[in-house]
Amino acid sequence: MVHDNEIVEILLVEDNPNDAELTMRALKKSRLANNLLWLKDGAEALDYIFSKGAYENRNMDIVPKVILLDLKMPKVDGIEVLSKLKSDERTKVIPVVVLTSSKEEPDIKKCYSLGANSYIVKPVDFEKFITAVSQISLYWLLTNHPPR
Repeated sequence: MVHDNEIVEILLVEDNPNDAELTMRALKKSRLANNLLWLKDGAEALDYIFSKGAYENRNMDIVPKVILLDLKMPKVDGIEVLSKLKSDERTKVIPVVVLTSSKEEPDIKKCYSLGANSYIVKPVDFEKFITAVSQISLYWLLTNHPPR
């Protein structure tokens, strides 16, 4: 887990502890879990990203390399988080990968129209889930070249 002064490369926004654990296990297996921060709902994610509440002293200029975002969460859902991220000049370039169990076409269309960079339906099979998370993370952390 990261400390306050460390750079967060992966921001995992997921309310389900089992899914979060699986995701973190998959990232550890790919040796990509070092700079990961797990936030348990959309409200906490927005506070972190926009340096509010418990995260008011965080340097907002240091942004994650990728955000793995669940859709169905209490308080603030993933669609609202995505909408706020992609409509703000300071955060709209952060890659957001929607990682959800929803195969609903309206959810998929809405996420892409708001600016999601990728939409992944969580595989039920554990090995497939590990493979999917590993591939996503390798791409966004190592292959992708974001603007500076």
